[in-house]
Amino acid sequence: MQYEAIVIGVSSGGMNAMNILFSRLPKEFSIPIVLLQHIGPHSDNLWIKILNNKTNVVIKEADEKEKIEKGRVYVSPPNYHLLIEKNKTFSLSIDARVNYARPSIDVLFESAAEAYKSKLIGIILTGSNSDGTNGMKRIKECGGLTIAQDPETAESGYMPASAIAAVKVDHILSLQGISDLLIKIAKENNAPL
Repeated sequence: MQYEAIVIGVSSGGMNAMNILFSRLPKEFSIPIVLLQHIGPHSDNLWIKILNNKTNVVIKEADEKEKIEKGRVYVSPPNYHLLIEKNKTFSLSIDARVNYARPSIDVLFESAAEAYKSKLIGIILTGSNSDGTNGMKRIKECGGLTIAQDPETAESGYMPASAIAAVKVDHILSLQGISDLLIKIAKENNAPL
């Protein structure tokens, strides 16, 4: 299977989780990653700068109508839902909160599932609510690969546990296991590492 994109949803405990996950990915990792971290409406970009200094991959905030490119990690801007259009560009929305969140993981995952179908990997990491569960269902319905962080290894296990309870996820792994699997998939994708 040739995977074209990875979407990751994370909330409470996200900074540590992202640091572990992204620091293990090689600089040449080429499958684009779209990351949604629950952040406050007035959050600054400091957390992105901190991650960029600690990881090998390039992390940037997604822009309206920006084309998704290989080898990048895109993050949602504060107080906007981040959607992926069928033409593989981003769209930002200030629609109502979903699961008490804007940005919402479900909104990203559901739009990504429609854009990429079976060529999408969806990952739920640490978090303390159920945002992302419906999005994981949609990814699974569209034939994508679903991965959840093992709740026992998560700083806050509620979010991955919610996804696992609702969806027959393909893999339940530690953060190290997730990064190892992503590297293996990229190699099988014939993507240069």
